[in-house]
Amino acid sequence: MAKRTFNIPKNFKIGTSASAWQTEGWKGKLENQISWADAFYKAVPERWYEGYGTAVATDFYSRYKEDIAIMKELGLQSYRTSIDWSRFITNYETAEVSEDALRFYNDVINELIDKGIQPIICLEHWELPDYLIKNYGGWGSKKVIEFYLKYVEKVFEAFSDRVKIWYTFNEPIVVPMLGISEAMWYPFKSDYKEFMQWNYNKVLATAKAVKLFREKGYHNDGGKIGIIINASPTYPRSDNEADKAAAEMAELLTDRIYMDPCILGTFPGKLIETLKKHNCLFDYTADELALIKNNTIDILGINYYAPRRVKARTSKWNEEIPFSAEYYFENWSMPGAKMNVSRGWEIYARGLYDLAMTIKYRYNNIEWMVMENGMGVMGEEAHKDANGVIQDDYRIDYVADHLRWLFKAVEEGANCVAYHMWNFTDNVSPMNAFRNRYGFVEIDLKDNRNRRIKKSGHWIKEVIKNGKFEYDDFQYDYK
Repeated sequence: MAKRTFNIPKNFKIGTSASAWQTEGWKGKLENQISWADAFYKAVPERWYEGYGTAVATDFYSRYKEDIAIMKELGLQSYRTSIDWSRFITNYETAEVSEDALRFYNDVINELIDKGIQPIICLEHWELPDYLIKNYGGWGSKKVIEFYLKYVEKVFEAFSDRVKIWYTFNEPIVVPMLGISEAMWYPFKSDYKEFMQWNYNKVLATAKAVKLFREKGYHNDGGKIGIIINASPTYPRSDNEADKAAAEMAELLTDRIYMDPCILGTFPGKLIETLKKHNCLFDYTADELALIKNNTIDILGINYYAPRRVKARTSKWNEEIPFSAEYYFENWSMPGAKMNVSRGWEIYARGLYDLAMTIKYRYNNIEWMVMENGMGVMGEEAHKDANGVIQDDYRIDYVADHLRWLFKAVEEGANCVAYHMWNFTDNVSPMNAFRNRYGFVEIDLKDNRNRRIKKSGHWIKEVIKNGKFEYDDFQYDYK
């Protein structure tokens, strides 16, 4: 197949993403500084693959200088991580800042800047303090919004002179979905109304954080604030009206819960009607809705891994079980799909282009970044060469394929300004732990968690250095 050169768009950055809880470990934390993720691991460590969890993670807390030096070696231009709320604050009611945490995050941010890497900070990547779950019900309580804003203000005061891109939440729907609605994750509940209250309160918290950001002048000198959504283009099985209606509802009850109010300022009317019908409407006030409308985000983050394919339900919903979004659709696997067999996820790079077009036309072409996109693979040790370097050509293919579709979207006017791969190094994930490896850089668990650049890391270094890469030309005419 003919190769084509794909050039990185002008002023477009390439970097990687991570989170505090998936990298830092517990070093430096006090006994009471327990996050949602820590509590999940402590509650059921036996569910986490081979027992690895949040206790050590990748030990970034001790090895951040080493990791940032490797980032510089690869030429990465930006790095998105999070502040661990549970680490940064010692008293969650009064927002007393930990001097040790303040020093650590200052050191990390300064080290990134010193090495020419832009720090991008998320304010909550599943690090909600467990104290606020046990004492207030977590994001189900509007009181937690007040504690969040106190924490956020302390973070802005500490770092906004150097950090210019902020995100309020990463994948805000995931913990409520898996922990409050589907009982798969801590705290193992099944209550769709409470799930929706968690989501609404995060939307409201985002609007209040945006308001604070602007009132305090942090938007000056290029400061921007947004939210990171795990979005999937939703495709119906067929052109049948029932299948198309199923796809509409699937999107409405996932991505649009956040994207519409955070970008456009209002919740979809059909979403409100649907939640009322099923007695799952969140508690809100007119003043809160006005605040949401008047404090929309500056910049959007998108995490994209796989498409969502659905069809109309073929069986009647069991009314004896709690309502959930699947009342309106069934998931559907497309025959012949290219798959990441390690995760059971479809690989569909064109989906990133379709998302870009949705953002362009439905969401006013807001400025956005790809904040996560990556391929978790089991058993990567089997791909090592004689020098011990993992030959992850599959990851090179994955990233290149997604980049070419993203660059096509940018050529057609999409306002995407950066691509971040998940992850810089292999990292801990909920329950999967280190089973699926994601990084440009290996974490060798058999050798003191030492770092080793994979073939994909050497590849991305050349891509950034040369401003281009070669890949197969488009096989199909999608126009």
